[in-house]
Amino acid sequence: MPVIEVSIGPQHPALHEPIMLRVRVDGEDVVGVEVVTGYNHRGIEKLAESNTFLKTLYIVTRVCGICNMMHSNCYVQAIEEINGIEPPPRAQALRVLAMELERLHSHMLLAAVVAEIAGFESLFMLIMRDREKVMHLKELLTGNRVIADYVWPGGVRRDLSPEVAEKIRRSMDILEQRIKYYMEVYTSDRLLRRRLEGIGVIPYSVAVSHGLVGPTARGSGVDIDVRRDDPYAWYGELDFQVIRRSEGDALARMLVRFEEALESINIIRQVLEKLPSGPINSLKTPPRRFREGEAISRVEAPRGELLYHVVSRGGTKPYRVKIRTPSIPNILNSLVAYQGATLADIPVILASLDPCISCMERVIVVDERTGRERLENLRQLARRRADQ
Repeated sequence: MPVIEVSIGPQHPALHEPIMLRVRVDGEDVVGVEVVTGYNHRGIEKLAESNTFLKTLYIVTRVCGICNMMHSNCYVQAIEEINGIEPPPRAQALRVLAMELERLHSHMLLAAVVAEIAGFESLFMLIMRDREKVMHLKELLTGNRVIADYVWPGGVRRDLSPEVAEKIRRSMDILEQRIKYYMEVYTSDRLLRRRLEGIGVIPYSVAVSHGLVGPTARGSGVDIDVRRDDPYAWYGELDFQVIRRSEGDALARMLVRFEEALESINIIRQVLEKLPSGPINSLKTPPRRFREGEAISRVEAPRGELLYHVVSRGGTKPYRVKIRTPSIPNILNSLVAYQGATLADIPVILASLDPCISCMERVIVVDERTGRERLENLRQLARRRADQ
């Protein structure tokens, strides 16, 4: 039978963001996959060069709606290092609290999405119902369910009241039982397990050599976690486990996330128990000008290591802001996961990698004189700049 090419995406019922997989199949068996991106880029890094340090904070917070706290914290850590700013312990602890709530709702969201793609719509609805509890807690803490703008140079914007702390504490007891239940469903339901077990296997050696990160790497046995390996914020004061599994398949990646969600609950409880007293910001007003220098900041986002490299030439605007999101290595370097799969397995394998496409390769250019907009990709922008 001749090999044919089937395009999955950029618009597809299993895709929540635009990406295309060019899948070569022999009958129903996958013999090759090519990932095509470029449908969703917004030019975040270039925007940062023309805005002040503080305005850039609002821009990078919107790189990803699911893990915006991670982006804002990572960027703020970098500019704090450049200016020698040290947030107080209470602010550092509250940052951890907000980031772990974000990790919790992100892992629950993916568990729901994978269930939906596998054909378990009732399970999807149940998980999303319980995820709403986390979104409500995030709103109580930060002031917003999604885009929080909570982290601020020198600390955080809002303090934690005793009433909100108690609501979070009670909700963790409920969520712990629900997550354990959903984990049991994933492992005991025969049909769901067959859709995931032995599917999309990434060997340990490939995960290491290809630089995979986060739960995708830990599901293949790689022992990495920025929170432990390079502690930031208040993580050095907390006791938690780095979850790993050795199977390397889609089920292992999902079980890692379930267990990480339980570890997030453990971390949240520790923060509430040990929360230091004191101010939530070391600055009365944030600095407008920043020193000359550069800093590299890392955090463990829900999908893995998120890195910001910020360069300042001195002044009010950053000279360069480089962002490396975890989806870049996880999506582009995990093609081995599709080898030996069938065409029906492709959406499940892709979803198990927890892809986030919201920061890739396209920008709207506005002519200041006429106000007209045009859409250009990175290749067009590079060619235009070369012509100039």
